[in-house]
Amino acid sequence: MNRKTVLITGATDGIGKQTAIELAAKGYRVIIHGRAEGSINNALKEISDLTGSKFLSTVYADLASLKSVHQLAGEIKNKYPVIDVMINNAGIYMKELKFSEDGYEMTFAVNHLSHFLLTNLLLDLLKKSDDGRVVNVSSAAHQNVKYDWDNLNAEKHFGGYAAYSLSKLANVLFSNELSDRLKGTTVKSNSLHPGVITTKLLRAGFNMSGASVKKGAETSVYLATSDSAASINGEYLIDCKISKPHPISKEKEVLEKFWEVSAKMTGLNS
Repeated sequence: MNRKTVLITGATDGIGKQTAIELAAKGYRVIIHGRAEGSINNALKEISDLTGSKFLSTVYADLASLKSVHQLAGEIKNKYPVIDVMINNAGIYMKELKFSEDGYEMTFAVNHLSHFLLTNLLLDLLKKSDDGRVVNVSSAAHQNVKYDWDNLNAEKHFGGYAAYSLSKLANVLFSNELSDRLKGTTVKSNSLHPGVITTKLLRAGFNMSGASVKKGAETSVYLATSDSAASINGEYLIDCKISKPHPISKEKEVLEKFWEVSAKMTGLNS
């Protein structure tokens, strides 16, 4: 078979790992990303044992570091001629204000800026696929944002849920603008809400449990693999169905401005 290659960020636990299991079982060549060698090796063994796949590989990167993201992109470019699917899944929830080594609020840095930069750095590999797909794991929390251009980096105030919600809105804004910029290519970009799922993030951020990670992976797997999803572009999905995102995510002026702000923050244009 013409084995397709998928990169999944944050694939060492939770929804990301389950997504890797599902795609490995379907015969995909899966690149498992993590930020700690021990957790990466544990995930690799578990996914291999469960699926019997011989087409698993691992990459390490700290998504709180733009330098590390550049190194990750370089490693992937050196190893793989094409990326068919990129699932931007990694995410964190911070209860206290912390900044990345680049000076950005940590939630925004990891959940949005790293994926914005990494996806752009790997676009050439995605465009080599005859059916390239970018899958951005957002959250229904993005609907609750009080958007403020002057507080993207917690310049005025910080709240854990507010920062998380902003980063999840950022996922949708990025996904929608990317979809527009990719028109005329073979690559599609969509975002999704995985559901309220029992993960490390849910327990740490909200002290609650939810549905299974298998349920949480369903929409990511659908967007990554389904023939019926091949024509979907610039949409936000819940339970494998197109849904309505925050109204601001359809405002072209906002999308373009947010892209330029993100490009400046990540140094993309330089």
